[in-house]
Amino acid sequence: MTPDVGGCTIGDDGLARPAWAAADPLLRDYYDHEWGLPVRDEQGLYERISLEAFQAGLSWVTILRKRPAFRAAFADFHPETVAAFSADDVERLLQDSGIVRNRLKIRAAITNARATLDLRVDGGLVDFVWGFQPDSTPEPTAPDQIPTSTPESIALSKALRKRGFAFVGPTTMYALMEAIGMVDTHLLDSHRRGTSGVWPA
Repeated sequence: MTPDVGGCTIGDDGLARPAWAAADPLLRDYYDHEWGLPVRDEQGLYERISLEAFQAGLSWVTILRKRPAFRAAFADFHPETVAAFSADDVERLLQDSGIVRNRLKIRAAITNARATLDLRVDGGLVDFVWGFQPDSTPEPTAPDQIPTSTPESIALSKALRKRGFAFVGPTTMYALMEAIGMVDTHLLDSHRRGTSGVWPA
């Protein structure tokens, strides 16, 4: 890999990516095929909210490495199933070395599953979250030009908390917005810029 004149690194395949996406094969695959693409199904969005919460204080590659175990532990993040988890399930999950064993985060995943079900009477989680899509997206040429929170992520955080969600702070919600394509924070010289279909290149 060699540095480019912009904010990206040129990989051995000749494609430009930010440094974080070039550091590990798992991150590179995630960046190339998943990060920044729209997620518009309830189960997929609930999974993303859950994993972003588990990531707090940890590296994203740690979460990616554990994602198969997370999916096994949380029934593929099926909201109805997780919403029915009991205190015994929390204790079971705390013994699962494949996931992040944090009681508050595990309980938050269950709480958020129940809140996801409750939102169905008002149009559902997907419409609720995507209702906070901003009118414009950043156009960064360097990583330090990418915000960590915005008025929209602050508003989304407050709205989700009001509806009973936990571990949905403004920074976590901005990371979610980036991950699901609500904003495009790919660097302008990245080969992925504009690929979401939500924002022009």
